[in-house]
Amino acid sequence: MDYGRYKFEALKKEKESRREHNVITVKEMKLRPKISEHDFQTKFGSVRHFLEEGDKVKLTIMFRGREMVHQEYGRRLLDRIADELQEQATIERNPLVEGRNMTMILSPVAKKHKSGETHENNDRKPHRGGRDAAPVPVQPATTEQTSNAEDSNA
Repeated sequence: MDYGRYKFEALKKEKESRREHNVITVKEMKLRPKISEHDFQTKFGSVRHFLEEGDKVKLTIMFRGREMVHQEYGRRLLDRIADELQEQATIERNPLVEGRNMTMILSPVAKKHKSGETHENNDRKPHRGGRDAAPVPVQPATTEQTSNAEDSNA
């Protein structure tokens, strides 16, 4: 075996091992204690999406000024998120105050899929027009439709 062939196979093995490697990323969502309901629902939807993709989520509540006195609002917000996501996520780290921020880390219950695998219950519609597609029945034209078509061509 020549050196060029050896180098090519080593590179191929390295690429294959990189492809199979599963990297877990941590996505962060920053919130404020005085968040409105609509903004909360938007951020909550993003957090749910991150967890469904298999990523960990770090939730950060940022306090400013006198909000530090009322940290219970931030804890209530984090508890609400954890309660609503208990089917999709587990609490990896309970709420913890670090300076002016309160953080909590959620990890997904389902593991992240490899890039080549497909999800069992995806919400895509089946592909139309393949060989598995059912034939579409053709209705015969009535005599009125055919006579109207002939009149328009005249």
